[in-house]
Amino acid sequence: MKGILGDHQAEPRDTYRIAYIIHFLLGAGNLLPWNAFITAIDYFGNLYPKKNIEKVFSVAYMSSSVLVLVVVMSSGGWSKRLSYRLRMNMGFSLFVLSVMVAPVVDWVSKERSTGAYAVTVASVVCCGLADGLIGGSLIGSAGKLPKQYMQAVFAGTASSGVLVSLLRIITKASLPRTPQGLRTSAHFYLIITTVILLCCTLCCNLLYKLPVMQQHFKDLEDDSPYTRPKLFVDVARKIKRPAFGILMIYIVTLSIFPGFLAENLSSKLLQDWYPVLLITTYNVADFIGKALTALYVVKSSNRAVWACIARLMFYPFFAACLHGPKWLGTEIPVVVLTFMLGLTNGYLTSVLMILTPKTVPVSEAELSAIVMAVFLGVGLVLGSVLGWIWII
Repeated sequence: MKGILGDHQAEPRDTYRIAYIIHFLLGAGNLLPWNAFITAIDYFGNLYPKKNIEKVFSVAYMSSSVLVLVVVMSSGGWSKRLSYRLRMNMGFSLFVLSVMVAPVVDWVSKERSTGAYAVTVASVVCCGLADGLIGGSLIGSAGKLPKQYMQAVFAGTASSGVLVSLLRIITKASLPRTPQGLRTSAHFYLIITTVILLCCTLCCNLLYKLPVMQQHFKDLEDDSPYTRPKLFVDVARKIKRPAFGILMIYIVTLSIFPGFLAENLSSKLLQDWYPVLLITTYNVADFIGKALTALYVVKSSNRAVWACIARLMFYPFFAACLHGPKWLGTEIPVVVLTFMLGLTNGYLTSVLMILTPKTVPVSEAELSAIVMAVFLGVGLVLGSVLGWIWII
């Protein structure tokens, strides 16, 4: 016991909270491309008006992301063959290349052809693959670190939504409301997103050089769950309740956001600004929810799971906005519901991802975090598919 305490005391400190800040930035970078694509819905909707672009993007991105997570789970020795640093660099490099596809295709192809649309969707699929690679690595390693790092990662993911929403509003408002103005603003916006991703790549490599993180990564490599005969099903059985909770969160959220908000609701007053502002409202609320866990975390994961199930009530509420009395479909009720959707999504996600890895032995903490990421991803896919019900 004394030896353990001695090792703990000798552990390097996170000087100036640099490791925390970098985890926050990497979390932001992980979801930045996804938020960039869905926040530019006015641009992609103008390019391909006959396509259900938000719903197609959701299914394409989430399906490929989950595919990578499943491969991670099924390939023993993954962390030995590809180091954490290599996986993160590969993922961010793929992000940068994929995000630049849309503006390049638009510059090269003057016609809005089926081929251009297919290439754009393919770039979204590649972004999903990179998301699974980065997300699985980042969440898995944070699962074995002190809980503030997991909180930082998920607060960062929420901040990316706020960042790109504000960036999209600025670029959209700064140029004329013409087709050419829309294209120019979207291209500028995607280029800035790419620059931010390059900064995240630098942060990833800086993180690896911090003394405190070198010690943590050494521990992760020495006690990797993939070197032990621990199966996905075994760990999933131990955390089945929070895994079900995270699944429910994202089934509900992705079946409403962004497709329903972007395509099914309209405003004569705000016109094409309406979906952009609704997505911004959701992203701000999601960030607030995830930031709240830095102040207070519900101690019982069971209570959090019941709250996840209670979110099913969003279905009749949003259905009432679409088919109920006209006043329910006006801007204020919809904005309030969208805010609550984002707030509960952010807080409950962060709570479950913080608590769950601490309920299992340390040797299973990383694997449990990745199991949660897999269930989160499956929820994203199922929610994206269910999002089509609103237009059937």
